Amino acid sequence: MTVKKNAHRITILAASCLALGANAADDLPSRDNLFGDDLPIASATTKSPYPSIKGFVQFEAARTTGNPEHWSKLRTRAELGSNGKLGDGLKWKLGARLDYDAAYSINDFYPADVEKNQRYNIELRENYLDVSAGNWDFRFGKQHVVWGEMVGLFFADVVSARDLREFILPEFDQMRVPQWAARAEYFADDFHAELLWIPVASYDNIGKLGAEFYPFQPVPPGFNVSYAAEVRPERDAESMNYGLRLSTLKNGWDVSGFYYRSSDIGQTFYRRLSLPDTFVYEARHDRINQFGGTISKDFGDVVFKAEGVHTSGRSFTTLDFADANGVVRQNTLDWAAGLDFTLPAETRFNVQLFQRKFLEHDPNLIQDRHENGYSLLLNSKYFANWDAQALLIASLNRSDWLLRPKLTWSFWQNWRWVVGADIFNGASIGMFGRYDNKDRLFSEIRHTF
Repeated sequence: MTVKKNAHRITILAASCLALGANAADDLPSRDNLFGDDLPIASATTKSPYPSIKGFVQFEAARTTGNPEHWSKLRTRAELGSNGKLGDGLKWKLGARLDYDAAYSINDFYPADVEKNQRYNIELRENYLDVSAGNWDFRFGKQHVVWGEMVGLFFADVVSARDLREFILPEFDQMRVPQWAARAEYFADDFHAELLWIPVASYDNIGKLGAEFYPFQPVPPGFNVSYAAEVRPERDAESMNYGLRLSTLKNGWDVSGFYYRSSDIGQTFYRRLSLPDTFVYEARHDRINQFGGTISKDFGDVVFKAEGVHTSGRSFTTLDFADANGVVRQNTLDWAAGLDFTLPAETRFNVQLFQRKFLEHDPNLIQDRHENGYSLLLNSKYFANWDAQALLIASLNRSDWLLRPKLTWSFWQNWRWVVGADIFNGASIGMFGRYDNKDRLFSEIRHTF
């Protein structure tokens, strides 16, 4: 039965490789993560009986060019992990990440709370135990759960929390925050079922007030603003997350559907007026229901991929400053559809259309009833070790966009050097325009081992 499970996963992985887009190479699970076991590799040397340490060390620098110009990142990151077997059908994985960002040591640009939050970071990554029994696989521990794979933005990928202290700029595998979860997967021919329970959830990390990409909220002219501490859900039975996902592969079509009940990984900023002239914002996590699905098909040189999610229970900021709590509850439908083209000369082109529809649109919302957008990704290899890429994500409702050109040089075995830019444009209430003064140049050197 292991052969059937692996064959089903290989087919799904092949479609995902072509459709993932901007972060495909680094965002895909490793062979060990995917199959839960070590596949034999031909080698002239004897394999060590002890688990090996794998991971990477990288240095990242970013220079914000907005006024005032400043260093916004000088980070050294090390991510280490190991995996092994405890016997037949029993495997484990351990992982941790360590960061030090010198940008918060060399200048006084940021508030003390931001410096404390982002100068040092030590966190657990995936740490879990795998159990395999016939058609069933079980995973217990801190783990990534990836249900969506569109380019540049999150749609059906609703489970894993995200580190948003750099907005959506890092690679997705670096942004995702694993959840403490128990997961059961059932495989039968081309059918796959997944049961998920998260007793203690992780939530999006938006950093501290004054950080480079902190999600500031609107305030009317003449008023002051303050931010209360974020309110996280209680660690009780009512705040637990759980879900079910079913998928099948028929005639080359990979189709899935899911239901997920959770305390929202994202923050909703509730508002109150503190007399005489100060609005106080408090980040909370709404209790939401989500129904969604994905579909993909490989047509040879073209891959089609689409996702959709209906969400109920989530609230959104209103511009009616007389409103008692500053938010209105809205049901939404988010969808995205894209085509990925494999072109000559090792070139790939991806185009996506996406939309958020507010099913009962409140006229005082910042967003229109239909928020439409698109993304374009062009990637091409030059010579044997150069890779050029440009990603554009933009709104169709207003002038609001993000452009991300970058160049990667794989200059030595297991070494790479990346240089690029993040360019924001738009109005102050736009998804990207609110960071119009945060344009930056960046570079990264990584060694993988």
